[in-house]
Amino acid sequence: MRKENRISSKKRKGYRDEKAALIILLIWIFLAVCVPLFGPYSPTEQNAEIRNQPMSLIHFFGTDEFGRDNFTRVWYGAGISLVIGVGSSLINGMIGILYGAVAGYRGKRIDMILMRAADVIAAIPSILYVILITLVMGPGIKSMIFGICIAGWIDMARVVRGEMIRLKETDFAAGIRILFRHLLPNALGMIVVNFLFLIPQAIFTEAFLSFLGVGLSAPTASLGTLIQEGRDRMILYPCELLAPLITLCVLLVVFHILAMAMERRGGQTD
Repeated sequence: MRKENRISSKKRKGYRDEKAALIILLIWIFLAVCVPLFGPYSPTEQNAEIRNQPMSLIHFFGTDEFGRDNFTRVWYGAGISLVIGVGSSLINGMIGILYGAVAGYRGKRIDMILMRAADVIAAIPSILYVILITLVMGPGIKSMIFGICIAGWIDMARVVRGEMIRLKETDFAAGIRILFRHLLPNALGMIVVNFLFLIPQAIFTEAFLSFLGVGLSAPTASLGTLIQEGRDRMILYPCELLAPLITLCVLLVVFHILAMAMERRGGQTD
């Protein structure tokens, strides 16, 4: 009885964590969309008269060395990071699902050729692909997404391939249409879990490379570029570093909580 109560208590706590994480994510997305569009300040407009202002009710995160409102810039950068994360994850997800489904469904020689090709691509660290594409195409949102998508689909493909191999051994009838009518719907839970992990992974990759100076660059502001700018001024103006850093960490933690919750439920989407 006590054991059942402990399990029930853990489940209730897990549900509370999920709800809290989902609410925080919705608020985060709302701010990232609405603040740059409807806020009183522009993320790029400079005003020398209000340079390096401290935190206040007018400028929640203060202003930077050019007189730009940091609150607006942080949420503008958050929107850019979210676009890169969700956009690259959607592309990676679609490629991974199709690639893994074909490899797992066809099996044998086709499976071996496709997965060995994926292994060759995965042998090179994905960050190197992003750096190379950025150097060739120039810094920007498109080049960042393209670079992340070169190898970002491989983990999804492996998961879907494994699910296809497992599910096609069940009682489903033979035929190519079971790929979409039976196999993919039954693997949907695992696909959603991996998709939730892909988003923070892509956002962190962008932030890390922008922080190093090889990702996005001015005037485009992402959380990574804002953290990089704030690093040089963190002693005198710590908010310029802490605001985008905390905003990024909150997003990564929230997605991790939601993904882990889905994984604990066995990937069920009901």
